[in-house]
Amino acid sequence: MRKSKKLSELLISKTILACGVFAIGVMLLIFVFLLKDAVSLGGSYSFLDFLTGRNWYPISTPPVFGALPLILGSLLVTAIAVVIAVPLGVGTAIYLAEIAPAWLRETMKPAIEVIAAIPSVVLGFIGLTLMAPFIQSLFNINTGLTAFTGGLVLAFMALPTIISIAEDAITSVPRAYRQGSLALGATPWQTTSRVVVPAAMSGISASVMLGIGRAIGETMVVLMVTGNAAVMPTSLDSIFKPVRTLTGTIAQEMGETVFQSPHYYALFAVGLILFVITFIINWIADVVLHRYREAE
Repeated sequence: MRKSKKLSELLISKTILACGVFAIGVMLLIFVFLLKDAVSLGGSYSFLDFLTGRNWYPISTPPVFGALPLILGSLLVTAIAVVIAVPLGVGTAIYLAEIAPAWLRETMKPAIEVIAAIPSVVLGFIGLTLMAPFIQSLFNINTGLTAFTGGLVLAFMALPTIISIAEDAITSVPRAYRQGSLALGATPWQTTSRVVVPAAMSGISASVMLGIGRAIGETMVVLMVTGNAAVMPTSLDSIFKPVRTLTGTIAQEMGETVFQSPHYYALFAVGLILFVITFIINWIADVVLHRYREAE
């Protein structure tokens, strides 16, 4: 009996190890696949010029590939989404976990999780047909297909992820923490803000990072509602102007480019940049989680 139990534990541990190695291997293969074709761009175009270039004209003669407006466009749209989604998402999670009555929590939590299942193309269509004209009319601008519209829709997409994971993290804080704080004379709000939320900060940070990851990796929404203009967002009013993102550029142009042309390799280089940015976000999330766990 004991031998069979040890054998099953060994089998499970080896299976988990194999899954982890397989996941790392797949990630490395994706990186190598992108790098192989991205490096080929260097034969006809300087990679430094590619990173720092301010213009993206792939069909000009000669073609001009400047990824800087695409990188800044992606970061701008993501930043707008984060500024909107993080306070709303974390605040909603705190309300559901600590303040809302049980019947409301049981109703809202499934409803929020169902929102996460809405296809991104549907949200993009809603943003294109409803939100863009509304924002154009509200701010009296030339077009509603702007970075702000894209960030707004991405914030809506990120909210279910942030709310669900953050609410689970807050709920999992031991009840003894709350009881001890209240016994020492703290008010319910002081208990929530100074005891419960700090104790759940690792899970809240994870929810925020996952929300950011979904926002920066989204394709259909930004393709449909950001205007797809490869211009440099260099001023404050750039949020109300069209931009182009890394994901939107790949989705829009990959089907029309000539195989193994400079344009083809440039799109792989764009994909490599997106991969590196996503990797950096995940690495930062991992560092933050480890620091909060050590503090706990």
